[in-house]
This record gives sequence, structure tokens and C-alpha cells, in this order.
Amino acid sequence: MPVSFGEVVFFAVVIAVSPFTLIPALFMQFTPRPRATSSAFLAGWVIGILVPATACAALASVVHRPEEGPPWVAWARVGLGSLLIAFGLRQWLTRHGRPAPGWMRMLTGAHPARAFRLGLLLSLANPKILLLSAAAGLAIGSGAHATTSGVSALAVFAACAASTVALPVALHVVMGERVLAPLTRVRRWLEGHAAGVMAVVIAAVGVLVVFEGAVRL
Repeated sequence: MPVSFGEVVFFAVVIAVSPFTLIPALFMQFTPRPRATSSAFLAGWVIGILVPATACAALASVVHRPEEGPPWVAWARVGLGSLLIAFGLRQWLTRHGRPAPGWMRMLTGAHPARAFRLGLLLSLANPKILLLSAAAGLAIGSGAHATTSGVSALAVFAACAASTVALPVALHVVMGERVLAPLTRVRRWLEGHAAGVMAVVIAAVGVLVVFEGAVRL
């Protein structure tokens, strides 16, 4: 069974439009060294999403499988999807009156070294992003018949998932300080609606992952 690039891109796009991705990427443009800081965050973010995706892809690929994939991969999808749904419901129910997360306060005055660490933290230690990366890795590993196709799928996943982190950097290079005004409006809207948006997105992805696993059992 070939890699489903559509499924991989879907997981990557959900990560890319997540407030946990967009808000830090926007904050980095307001630091004293925006280009260096945002580039460091991008590097940390890419590493953080590739580690679980690569690990899950390798695990799925080394197991002997029938044409439709090993049964444990389907059960893993159901488990991951169930966790995503639970996270989404919990976040929706607690979305009101939640204080600004600690990582958001860390963004103020960030320097490149801190931005790199924060990129790793928000991707590797955030259960929502971690589960999405793991789900993408399972999709890649269970479908790839060759190392080349698996590496290509991981590259596509990383590029799509990190695209919204790279975009503000590119805009700042092209437009300079003129980009700050529209980015400020986007950042403020995301700060006010991040919890609700993320809850809906995570729960919807969870339903999809459970369905993908259930139909392969």
C-alpha cells in the first residue's frame, strides 16, 4: 500500500494552522532580533515534529505487514484518535477563563537560544502536536514500501507543518517593518480565540484518525 500523501499533508496542515504554531511564529517577529530568533524557533520546531514522526514511521515500517497494513497500526490509530478527541473535548469545556499559557509569557523578549528551546518544547512536549506528528508517522511508516518514499513523505510533512512558521520570517524579509501591523491584528485574534479554535480542530482530527483506524481493523 503506497503512502497516502493526502493524509500526511492533512496532519501537517492541522499542525501548521494550530495556535500553538501560529502564535509563537507571530510573536517572534516582535523580538529584538526577529530574523535570527524566528529562524531558531523554526529549526527547533522542525526537529520537534520530525522526531516523533520519524520514530513512529520507523516502528511501523520494520514490522512485517500484510497489504493493508499490520493490525497494530490500525489499533494505534484508534488509540491516537481517541486521545485527540479527549484533548479536544477537554479544551473546549475549559476554554473560558483560561489564563495565558506559560509558554506565551516566555515569548516576550525571546532570543535565538530560547526560541530554539521553545520550538522543541512546544512540539515535543505539547501532547496535541506530539499526537498529530505521531499519527503522521504511522501513516507514513505503514504505507511506505521503500526508504526513499518514506523520507520523501517525512520531508513533505515537515515542510507543510512548518510552513506557517517560515512564512512570517519570509514576510519580514520582504516587507520589513510594514508587516508588523497586520501580524499584530492576527496575533491578537488568535490570542482571544486560540483555545476554542484548537479544541474544534483537535477533536475533528481525532474523529478522522479513529475512522481511519476503524476501517482497517
